[in-house]
Amino acid sequence: MHTDLIEPHGGKLVDCCGAAEMSTPPAVAISLTPRQQCDLEMIAVGAMSPLDGFVGEADYNSICDNMTLANGVVWPMPITCAVDHATADKVSVGDKVQLNDDQGRLLGYLNVSEKYTQDKKKQALKAYGTDDEAHPGVKVMMEEGDTCLAGKIEVVTPRHDPMFTAHRLTPVQTRETFAKKGWKTIAAFQTRNPIHRAHEYLTKCAQEITDGLLIHPLMGATKDGDIPADIRMQCYEVIIEKYYHPDHTMLSVLPAAMRYAGPREALFHAILRQNYGCSHIIIGRDHAGVGKYYGTFDAQHLFDKLPEGALKITPLKFEHAAWSKTAGGMVSGKTFPKIEGDQIFLSGTKVREMLVKGERPPIEFTRPEVADILINSMKNA
Repeated sequence: MHTDLIEPHGGKLVDCCGAAEMSTPPAVAISLTPRQQCDLEMIAVGAMSPLDGFVGEADYNSICDNMTLANGVVWPMPITCAVDHATADKVSVGDKVQLNDDQGRLLGYLNVSEKYTQDKKKQALKAYGTDDEAHPGVKVMMEEGDTCLAGKIEVVTPRHDPMFTAHRLTPVQTRETFAKKGWKTIAAFQTRNPIHRAHEYLTKCAQEITDGLLIHPLMGATKDGDIPADIRMQCYEVIIEKYYHPDHTMLSVLPAAMRYAGPREALFHAILRQNYGCSHIIIGRDHAGVGKYYGTFDAQHLFDKLPEGALKITPLKFEHAAWSKTAGGMVSGKTFPKIEGDQIFLSGTKVREMLVKGERPPIEFTRPEVADILINSMKNA
């Protein structure tokens, strides 16, 4: 452990990788859903420390009700291995079951310590703040089985055919890289979209007060309609090459599933980045939100309600930012008064309409190199 860096959540990084394939496979094999596959990888490499497996019933209820594990450690989202009744009926407590990906390939094993019923209504209302099945995170949960299998995992391979291998760094690897660079304070930027000028402004504000910036796009399971991962990656690479300082900027992917859970997921994202070695995380407007389920700054307010010392990582809370024609630059509600018609703000729908037509949005909204990648991807779609 590099002692100059922030300590992992719970005190130490978990490592569930390196298990050997069993010569005689277990009697039961489970095909994990895309989200469960992401969770398995995140647990295995230590990104979800202190978890070393899928949570049991006491932790599940405490997470839903108190936003902590049963031992009191802050944890906002239930991480479960939910299966259907037919599968659950084949499994007994004490069994070892095989965990496969959706193509039937071995990922690892689960040592089943508990079986319990998932309270989907409760989990939806507590973790997501809604039981509306139009919510993409709630929809995925509702489509899962009703029985949760809990226990420690042993992972043979975290994921088959992983994308972006060169940038798919584990928490151990990011920490080693930070130490080699001499960075002690690192700001993480969570994103699932290309970086536009407002994002660029937030990240560069963060760079002014830390040693380095980790642009850490989420590349696990997302909802239909989100920009494909390979296109987003091209956008990140070109904007970093053209507009960021190479000595103070780093790109790595986060292979987590997106839950769109708003405030609780913002807290979850902070814990993940603490495990990766980041001392700060940028929390902007409607972090991890979707639709109109959450208030603009609900995520920021949730951090204010945490007990002192519950997290080591520090949230950097930012207002909405946009280009001001009067000021001639990026401004926020804290830095410049709002003037009618002054700021260049485009809705996601309007941006998409322009890109589909082959039109670049204004340079004050997005860098032209990013716009060109998006225009070309839509031409070829």
